[in-house]
Amino acid sequence: MLPPLDHLTKQGAPSAIALAGKFGAIDYATMEAMVGRLAHRLTEGIAAKGLPGGSRVAAWLPKGVLAALLPLAVTRAGHVYVPINPLLKRAQVAHILQDSGAAMLISQPARLGTLDKDDVPGGTILLIESELLAVAEDGVATGMEPGNGQPDDLAEILYTSGSTGRPKGVMLSHANLMIGARSVASYLGLGVDDRTLALLPLSFDYGQNQLFSTWWAGGCVVPLDYLLPREVAKIASVHGITTLAGVPPLWVQLTEIDWPAEALASLRRITNSGGALTRPLIARLRETFPGVDIVAMYGLTEAFRSTYLPPAMLDAHPDSIGRAIPDAEVLVLRPDGSLSDDEEAGELVHCGPLVAQGYWRDPVRTAERFRPAPEASVYGGMAVWSGDTVIRDSEGLLRFVGRDDAMIKSAGNRISPSEIEDAALAVAGVAEACALGRPDERLGQAIMLYVRGEAALCQADRDALPERLSAQLRQTLPNFMHPAEIRILMALPRNPNGKVDRVALATQAMENAP
Repeated sequence: MLPPLDHLTKQGAPSAIALAGKFGAIDYATMEAMVGRLAHRLTEGIAAKGLPGGSRVAAWLPKGVLAALLPLAVTRAGHVYVPINPLLKRAQVAHILQDSGAAMLISQPARLGTLDKDDVPGGTILLIESELLAVAEDGVATGMEPGNGQPDDLAEILYTSGSTGRPKGVMLSHANLMIGARSVASYLGLGVDDRTLALLPLSFDYGQNQLFSTWWAGGCVVPLDYLLPREVAKIASVHGITTLAGVPPLWVQLTEIDWPAEALASLRRITNSGGALTRPLIARLRETFPGVDIVAMYGLTEAFRSTYLPPAMLDAHPDSIGRAIPDAEVLVLRPDGSLSDDEEAGELVHCGPLVAQGYWRDPVRTAERFRPAPEASVYGGMAVWSGDTVIRDSEGLLRFVGRDDAMIKSAGNRISPSEIEDAALAVAGVAEACALGRPDERLGQAIMLYVRGEAALCQADRDALPERLSAQLRQTLPNFMHPAEIRILMALPRNPNGKVDRVALATQAMENAP
């Protein structure tokens, strides 16, 4: 049986470095002691209010030592961790606090000062980051031993970014998180000599797993909040980084800078999720990171991660999201629940021990997404119907087609935005592209294409890009996929997880609709 989450402090050799950065270096033995002190302080605070085990402890913090250790400390204390993305604003934070019924909020004075009294549930305990960190670093403070949580006990509630409505709290167990850590460490081949640069938000399932999978392997994590892509290359040089995880918009930025040889010398692998890698972006990654493994992955918070493509298969299958990761079962189903044939589109359904426990206090939406596994499942139990359309080829590899709620319905056609975006990204000078539909009386939806040009474009080439792009799309796409309008932006809006914010662009499209 897998141990509970806080046992990750025992995975590495005591003297091995577990966490490093501007704050210095923390070995596994020190991390274990710090987690124990934090857990004892949290237990005291919540017990003083007469609150039960399983209370929700929220943290709204920048990426640093405390944000990295709190998932382990909160679960050791017998409570449920609720990380809040530090980029979120007052309204989103207030929703998460109220929805989760947070018994405790750990943050900074400046952040707390942006909240109104009504934003925080009554009786919520407020703790300041610096004061709690001092407790963790106090060599004589009382600590707690590793916990005895059960595999199915609720460990965390991760709130989605809310791109399609108010954020939903996905309930994750100790088993979900530990099996996910083991699975990723396994297929990435992580080891005790690996050093992971944690660029993604730790409130994001993909970002948080940077910690857990590296610690499962006994390696070191270097958390980094950065402003400019050049900072990433600099820190990679300083710490001898072996592993980088990112989403496509981040890779676009990182391929637009020069990487010094010392930053590349130790780099072994880069991993991608949160959006498909396009052929042009793969080519730029190969050029920027020669000889480095590129691991394409697909996942969703409700089931952590579903598929990965081994690096050796990327060039032959650049459009594939691969096959099921270890400990996951991925099926492609028709609407009637039967298995689709090879090359037949169907819905991706995820089964197995990585499936979450549903949405916090939301039985209606839980019932829509979490349903009993189909008869074809080996695991049985509950499964997640992803809402994503994929195609399985004769080799068992999957190709992502699109999300049902993102499909463009134009002139009776169902159009995947990724088809238009891929075609746009194949045009020289295009760095990023996002296609979406806007209401149109004649077509139902007209296609809008938003594009960011490459940073190196001169003004004349930038001005000529819309006409040149339109001409090439007319040659490569069928008539019903031609954009009604192309807009060139200096930057595409991002959501808090670094992905292109389609909701913001859709709002902009509505405002500019004729």
